[in-house]
Amino acid sequence: MRPGEEIPPLRHTPGAGAQQRYADVSGDHNPIHLDAEAARAAGLPAPILHGLYTMALVARCACQAAGGRELRSLSVDFRAPGLAGEEIEIAGTVEEASGGHLALRLVARQGRRRLVRRGRATFG
Repeated sequence: MRPGEEIPPLRHTPGAGAQQRYADVSGDHNPIHLDAEAARAAGLPAPILHGLYTMALVARCACQAAGGRELRSLSVDFRAPGLAGEEIEIAGTVEEASGGHLALRLVARQGRRRLVRRGRATFG
C-alpha cells in the first residue's frame, strides 16, 4: 500500500432490525434509535442508527483493507445520522505506509449525506 492509494470500499445496507439488535448488544435503548414517534419528536425523519454502529462499519472497512494488521486507533467526526434501509458506503485512502505502520483516512456516506468525515485508522 502506498500513500494516496484508494482502499476497497465497503457497502452495507442496515436492515430494519439493525437498531434493535445494536441496542440489545450495546445497552443503548435511546428511543430515537427505536421508535418512529420519538425520532420525529426529536426532529428526525425516522429512527436513526447508533453512531457507534456507523463507526463499527468504518472500523470493518479499515480492518479489511489493512489485511490482518493490528488496529491501534480509530477516530471519526460524525456529521449526520444514518438510517436503516439505505446503503452506507465507506471509502478511504492510505495516508501513511512505512515500516509496518499504516494510517488510513476514511469517510462514510449514505446517499448524498456524509455520515462520517475525517475518519482515521492506524495500524501497527
